[in-house]
Amino acid sequence: MSATWYPRILVADDEEVQRNILGEILRSAGYIVDTAGCADDALEIFKQARGSEIPVSLVITDLKMPGNQEGLELLAAVKKLDPETTVILMTAYSTVASAVNAMKLGALDYLPKPFDKETLLHAVGQVREKLSLKRENQRLRATITAGQGVRRMIGEHSRMQQLFHMIERVSRAQTNALIRGESGTGKELVARALHYSGPRAAQPFSAINCAAIPESLIESELFGHEKGAFTGATSGKAGRFEEVGEGTLFLDEIGSMKYDLQAKLLRVIQEREFSRVGSTKLVPFHGRIVAATAQDLENAVSVGEFREDLYFRLNVVTLDIPPLRARKSDISLLVDHFLVRSGERLGVGPVTVTDDVLETLVAYEWPGNVRELENCIERMMVLAFSDRLDVDLLPPNVSGRRSPFADTKGRRNGSNGSELLDAGGTSVDSAGGGRVSEINFSLPENGIVLEQMEADLIKQALERANGRLEPAAQLLGITYKTLQYRIKKYDLKEHL
Repeated sequence: MSATWYPRILVADDEEVQRNILGEILRSAGYIVDTAGCADDALEIFKQARGSEIPVSLVITDLKMPGNQEGLELLAAVKKLDPETTVILMTAYSTVASAVNAMKLGALDYLPKPFDKETLLHAVGQVREKLSLKRENQRLRATITAGQGVRRMIGEHSRMQQLFHMIERVSRAQTNALIRGESGTGKELVARALHYSGPRAAQPFSAINCAAIPESLIESELFGHEKGAFTGATSGKAGRFEEVGEGTLFLDEIGSMKYDLQAKLLRVIQEREFSRVGSTKLVPFHGRIVAATAQDLENAVSVGEFREDLYFRLNVVTLDIPPLRARKSDISLLVDHFLVRSGERLGVGPVTVTDDVLETLVAYEWPGNVRELENCIERMMVLAFSDRLDVDLLPPNVSGRRSPFADTKGRRNGSNGSELLDAGGTSVDSAGGGRVSEINFSLPENGIVLEQMEADLIKQALERANGRLEPAAQLLGITYKTLQYRIKKYDLKEHL
């Protein structure tokens, strides 16, 4: 919030001496001040200022003035032209009736004459603080909205251009939408673009990963609960449906939602109402539901794992995100973007990649899609000693080379390289999930960043497990709770 911003103030008072004193006090305090001797002149100044770069934000008017209008009438006229304008009334005729009328018409404050300089500046200072906060909130909201719409998405490929066009069209509708795409393609990014490009942009956006929350907790997370609804419910809690208001609720990995909970979601969509766990009171739902999945929901319907009626309710409009391997012409754009983004996050200057790196990145199939590419670029920047990244910094699975951190003596005979390491250096077979032989590390001459290596391995495990915690924990040879702790420690929630 800017400490140097001062609102423009209009002072209306028929007493010239009083008017001049007020103007001088406020100007000395840093405010821009206009003065008028009657309500008619004040209203004219207010109208002219509305079309200028600095409109009047605060009107301080006397209650009793000569002319066709008095203070209350000026208040009403100003509020009619701009309801957001703040008005403070001042009068020597301080009565309960006039104060009540002033507040009903929208006056913020009421100053009985005579008042001193400190009282005036205190009242005006409070207005300034509120207006400054409001301006800052509007600026931040505009910045967030602009940064989370379609313009934040990157892609010149024809399939991406078609997706952008669909987002623009669907964002203006109020219907439910289903986003389909492989893990790492950016389904939440598309959901945010739908929200922030449409009429709900000023309302909340809430995202929940249905696969990342234990089944015992997801119902309470979605619908909320009343005190005593279950063991541990020591107080009532609003759920996501309630908190989102008229905004957008994004249900990621909807295919992982248990079958009985799907019926409750269907009711919300059909009836536009729900009830908290442990309550029969119905709460209206005015928001929009956007769901996403990396699964084949049609197949899930055919085998009875997903409700057909819910599928059709969610699938009013479908947005398909192409995998990265289907739009490799966008890789160079994405690399440039991630170099800048990771550079800002890591606090390093301009960084580039060699032609060999770019050729290798284009040749790779990217099973983890855009998320894997971003992780790859960030990993290279963390390990780099110069501002030009070469192929020796690429992850082994991307470059096809043996990892510089591992000694192959410890690999199991016949290994295809699909192994991960836990924090203790134990190899875990990603296909079978079982623990295998020990691997001996050969520490590079320049050393390593152990925490970065551990975080990178967790990212890889989450990518291979499509964001599911239990399979990822098995790949890493650690417990579910340990993985949860380390995801929080390294701030890896975006990889779920």
